[in-house]
Amino acid sequence: MVDSKYMMSQVQEMQLILHDLHAEGMETNESFQVAAVIEKLHPLWKDFKNYLKHKCKQMGLEELIVKLRIVEDNRKQSESKGTKRPMEEGSNLVEPNTSKGKRKFKGKDQGKGKKFKGTCYNYEKSNHMAKDCRRPKKAKKEQKVKM
Repeated sequence: MVDSKYMMSQVQEMQLILHDLHAEGMETNESFQVAAVIEKLHPLWKDFKNYLKHKCKQMGLEELIVKLRIVEDNRKQSESKGTKRPMEEGSNLVEPNTSKGKRKFKGKDQGKGKKFKGTCYNYEKSNHMAKDCRRPKKAKKEQKVKM
């Protein structure tokens, strides 16, 4: 169906065609008519179209027309208020990266200028902290005396 026309005018044209077919003596199944109207919905109505296709309850042509009228009125109101559907806004679009060049690493190297000036408590090596020592800790003098 054409998007420039209102949906209800297009549905009325479809009803006139179906009425002409009925006047000529050709009968069509109502579920076929409903399926034809659903299939001919505009691509912008994709969400509503999928909703109607997956609906479990059998729907007549009059029920479909009522639902189409309601949805069309809701869309007109939302367009007049200036609100757009989320996909039309482009809210889910990926924006290009604006950074230039490589990012610099800001890791542990920041405190590189400060060095330990003392000696290790474990084996008295200069500029070496006990926490960095590979040797086991020295036993305290009190523990040596008790043994």
